[in-house]
Amino acid sequence: FLLQYYKIVILVLLNGARQTGKSTLAQRLAASLNGQYVTLDDATVLAAAVNDPAGFVRGLDGMTVIDEVQKAPGLFPAIKKQVDADRRPGRYLLTGSANVMLLPRVSESLAGRMEINSLWPLSQGEILDRRERFIDGVFASTLPHLSKAEPRDRNISTKLLAGGFPEVVARASARREPWFTSYITTILQRDVRDLAAIESLTDMPRLLALLAARSGGLLNMSELSRSSGIAHTTLRRYLSLLETMFLLQLLPAWSTNLSKRLVKSPKIHLMDTGLAAHLTGQAPSQPLMYGHLLETFVVMELRKQMGWNETRVSLFHFRTSAGREVDIVLEDARGRVVGIEVKSAASVG
Repeated sequence: FLLQYYKIVILVLLNGARQTGKSTLAQRLAASLNGQYVTLDDATVLAAAVNDPAGFVRGLDGMTVIDEVQKAPGLFPAIKKQVDADRRPGRYLLTGSANVMLLPRVSESLAGRMEINSLWPLSQGEILDRRERFIDGVFASTLPHLSKAEPRDRNISTKLLAGGFPEVVARASARREPWFTSYITTILQRDVRDLAAIESLTDMPRLLALLAARSGGLLNMSELSRSSGIAHTTLRRYLSLLETMFLLQLLPAWSTNLSKRLVKSPKIHLMDTGLAAHLTGQAPSQPLMYGHLLETFVVMELRKQMGWNETRVSLFHFRTSAGREVDIVLEDARGRVVGIEVKSAASVG
């Protein structure tokens, strides 16, 4: 899909959290198109891109992949100039481990010139080699038929604990904890330092653990500030940073009044249940306490499916002042809505 898409678009950005497979996918695409691959994880390449971005871009010939492009924001104005001068499709594929459109210099430089695709951890369908069409199905004129037979795979806890990172899925369960520990350390030491000046990196692991324990719940800034010991203004900056790095997803509230959506509390969802379980100390040998983790699992599966289902939707949650709620609301471009309730039970009334 990405190969065909890339051939008709001048500039494509493939972004997502680290270790979701962006570099592997980009390298294979470059090889199939006889293009070149450069990564800003290479200190020499990064220095050239930072010190002379215009010269760096001019020196690129033909189809080019620039990996981890968020490390050199100065490249974006230079790429914009090249794109405006030459509108041939299939010239640049950029990858980033941060949502570069949340960085002001980037959004100003490439607004309207770049097509964006997000690469999340593997969906359950991708793991099982099945194309999931749930979103298209629930917005069809008739709902898809569901079998009443017992599900063949009832051990959902193993899926929640594994999550969707390709390397984690391929590992034995006993070898997943060291991977997650290393992953969090790498995120803090590399990406956080690259993107922001953080006063104390010791705050971030604690904050991540608190967010993991609250995954699937409403964001309460006052309570989270008290629990973490982080001031409101600093906390908002940290949450924005974690969202930029794709580690945190905020699920906004749905309302018929568009302005009210902006003021109602969103729900917190970590982008991977395996990572959330690790951060809360959930060992594979222990009985899994689902809490809201199953809800996060479903939200992220839907977010992944949004990338290939034809029906374009936005995700929300719904909650009244009396506490009645719908876990997930899908809304399409025509304003049609579908409510989804998540229950961790074998029989649901």
